[in-house]
Amino acid sequence: MVAEKPVVMFSKSKCCMCHTIKTLISSFGANLTVYELDELSNGLQLEKALLASGRRPSVPAVFIGQELIGGANEIMTLHLEGRLIPLLKKAKAIWL
Repeated sequence: MVAEKPVVMFSKSKCCMCHTIKTLISSFGANLTVYELDELSNGLQLEKALLASGRRPSVPAVFIGQELIGGANEIMTLHLEGRLIPLLKKAKAIWL
């Protein structure tokens, strides 16, 4: 699900932290693909896979350049350190 997409986020439609991270990444004009686990027929299976990979909580889970970057804390830390935009550029999610 993350192959050939520059930024993929696993989310839940009513999660406030998910909304915050979606808004942040989208504000840079990034090409963001979002999978809302609570709206997918296989969402529970995907959430279990995220939990099995060590994601606690399971969402938001952000992949940039097909690499699991992490959740809200990791994305916000990258942003505050000025490393999020270069990462998005490297993954070709943004061009400016």
